[in-house]
Amino acid sequence: MSIVAHLWPAILLSAVLVFALSAASHMVLPWRRNEWGRISEFGALQAALRDLGPGMYAFPAPSDPKQQMSKDWMERWAKGPSGWLTLAPPGPVRMGRNLALSFLVYLVVGFLVAYVAAHSLPAAPRFRAVFRIVGAVGIMSYGVGTIFNSIWYHRPWRAYLADLVDALLLGLVTAAVFGGLWPR
Repeated sequence: MSIVAHLWPAILLSAVLVFALSAASHMVLPWRRNEWGRISEFGALQAALRDLGPGMYAFPAPSDPKQQMSKDWMERWAKGPSGWLTLAPPGPVRMGRNLALSFLVYLVVGFLVAYVAAHSLPAAPRFRAVFRIVGAVGIMSYGVGTIFNSIWYHRPWRAYLADLVDALLLGLVTAAVFGGLWPR
């Protein structure tokens, strides 16, 4: 039986703990407060966007991408406002679905962390060695991907820093669980 098969208790426990910590981070801990701005005249905005379906939109954006670099469209971007918009489906947020999908992602990350660690650590490694490898891979898994939203789509860097704090916490919790439950 492969070492990864022996790591399922660590994968499952780390997913449960990371799920709980992530929920606490987004609902309780101070670095997520006021992350999103509020639009006071949302009725007019909702009316203007009502005919658009759920999805991602850029504005201003020509119907023909070849025109995007034309003087006219460059002036529209310069004059502003310009940006990217994500529209969710109408109706309340489907918390059950989103929580289940988040937990699934935490399981997948746990499995990938286990895979990398199992193939990079010697037989019967010490806690510290497991903690280092799993911590590094966990922090990368939780913290690197969202940086591109700040680079390309102007998501505030403060929001990325909150993601990075979360990634550090989630990665270190994952490292501690794997270090404690690693088969000896």
